[in-house]
Amino acid sequence: MKKHGIINRDIASALASFGHTDLLVIGDCGLPIPKGVPCIDLSYKIGKPAFLTILEAILDDFEAEAAFIAQEITDGNPVVEKAIMEKMKADYITHDELKDLSKQAKLIIRTGEATPYANIVLRSGVIF
Repeated sequence: MKKHGIINRDIASALASFGHTDLLVIGDCGLPIPKGVPCIDLSYKIGKPAFLTILEAILDDFEAEAAFIAQEITDGNPVVEKAIMEKMKADYITHDELKDLSKQAKLIIRTGEATPYANIVLRSGVIF
């Protein structure tokens, strides 16, 4: 049995298949899931699991070279924005651009988060 990192078999398997520049989205429970994009739904109750809990676990196991968040988070959810920026630098795009970019994602992980704009697009980097 795996001792470290992501133990969810679907997420671990998906992350192992990522290559340079592939996109991973971690979203709140309201983010629309584009048709044809695989989604691993971790939500089990409003607010659970929290977006930041999942983001932290993913960042421990995933090399992200870039991140994108909705500029609307600044007014709509400054607590989550601050927490994201403490973990990594993220570029701002509009929420509509984020939803459009999610159509290109290799995977979306849906959390139970129920606060506005708690979504991020991570672009896969390389570990060498």
